[in-house]
Amino acid sequence: MSTVISGNFIPAFFPSQLKRYSAHCLFRTRPFTSPVFKTSLAVKVRAFSTAVVETKPTEPAVGEKEDSGSCNISLACPICYDPLTKTGDSALYVGSTAGSNLQCNTCKKTYVGNETHLDLVASSGSKQYDESMPMATELFRTPLVSFLYERGWRQNFIFGGFPGPEKEFDLAKNYLKPVIGGNIIDASCASGLFSRLFAKSGLFSHVVALDYSENMMRQCYEFIEKEENFPKEKVTLVRADISRLPFKSSSVDAVHAGAALHCWPSPSTAVAEISRVLRPGGVFVATTYILDGPFSFVPFLRNFRERIKAISGSHAFLSERELEEICRACGLVGFTCIRNGLFVMISARKPSS
Repeated sequence: MSTVISGNFIPAFFPSQLKRYSAHCLFRTRPFTSPVFKTSLAVKVRAFSTAVVETKPTEPAVGEKEDSGSCNISLACPICYDPLTKTGDSALYVGSTAGSNLQCNTCKKTYVGNETHLDLVASSGSKQYDESMPMATELFRTPLVSFLYERGWRQNFIFGGFPGPEKEFDLAKNYLKPVIGGNIIDASCASGLFSRLFAKSGLFSHVVALDYSENMMRQCYEFIEKEENFPKEKVTLVRADISRLPFKSSSVDAVHAGAALHCWPSPSTAVAEISRVLRPGGVFVATTYILDGPFSFVPFLRNFRERIKAISGSHAFLSERELEEICRACGLVGFTCIRNGLFVMISARKPSS
């Protein structure tokens, strides 16, 4: 039986602009406490689909380790999605990517790694052309925001109901139980906050920290280098476009995207790519925010959302149903979500074959 306990939270997308209100916090797991909250949190999960898939962790396909240099996720060309073949002796985990070369067997394009990460965007190697993205994406490519992300920026998410990285990680682990022991992509990982937690947990065979921002990749690398006894051999840093993921179809056990859905230029395109790379039974877990509750009474909110999207490229979700429909439209099932104020964690799975 589900239990619902009311608590007062401080929701905010822009913390300084929004005011305190009372909201229900809906969680699947037992109530937890955090210094951020002074009241008990509620315990409840909302499920919108009865098609739930239970799976066991799958083993990497034969030959993946040899092709990817001790990285048991099958890397693929972001142009034609065919496998990449590693040339040379360089490994592909953290600290070993400098000078590594990956070549597509079909289009023959070569992708080169640098000191911090592999560059697997479609425009990789271009000297004159640099594809600009919407403002919401470009903001996180700047050195300043990349530097500040774990030095104050991410901490402000508590004002929007985000319970904090450790609690979010614990909640995500509950959804990821069916694929423990498999590999995981931390999509739009920023400076690698959750990538490091996944790697240090020892729950996954390999972690790919993936982001479009070169500066975020550098920050991710620097944070890892500062940690003692970090399992570098289990982590690969990849710069990639969320709408052109450089992985073979049906080769990934889990994808996590923390506080990222609203920043993607096209959430449906991104989720479709995630669905493509997930193995049957693979799990998608993501967090974002929803402008409902008192925001539902704001006049012309939907029209205002479209204008903001046109200007910044960010997307504000107005209901849980919107997120469920995106997942369902992209072939994912078993949608469930957890709420805390504006914060929402969603999970869906790729149907078993």
